[in-house]
Amino acid sequence: MADEYFYGATLKEGNKTVAWDPENKSDEYPRTHKLVIKQCILGHEAAADEYNVVQVETMTIRDTLRIPIAVLKVGETRQCRMDLEFSDAPVTFTLIEGKGPVHIHGQHLLGSLVEEFEDMEEMEEEVLDEEEADEDEDEDGASAKKKPKLTNNSKGKPGGAPGGPAGSKNENSRKRK
Repeated sequence: MADEYFYGATLKEGNKTVAWDPENKSDEYPRTHKLVIKQCILGHEAAADEYNVVQVETMTIRDTLRIPIAVLKVGETRQCRMDLEFSDAPVTFTLIEGKGPVHIHGQHLLGSLVEEFEDMEEMEEEVLDEEEADEDEDEDGASAKKKPKLTNNSKGKPGGAPGGPAGSKNENSRKRK
């Protein structure tokens, strides 16, 4: 249903920004895209005395969001494991502090809107067909399959079971007097 591809990008001095923006080149077969970031790793050539801060820029429901996702420093944190998913392109990674290099790893997932909608339509048709078949069976053998309705006739109604509700006891006690 979905194709998975490795995603990797390197941020460093001279190339501090990388954008992920897949294009739908085929109008006949539109595809969905999702980027899953699993890890940021500080390269072995990174300077020991500087912080390397990676920021992501992406769209939210209302506006653009810019937020740091990793702070790396030699001797403190050389890698950062994460599980970030981005389904709306473009996504821009920027090294806002430090010289890097910082390597970003993840997966680029490709799905198909067309396949998913066709599968959903087929499933809905099957369910409707099954429901129609069940209704036909109910109509043919409805009288044989009906369950009797259970009711409680003793609640304040004449002919109810002895020892019914308190109201019936009061009526009996009044008659005796």
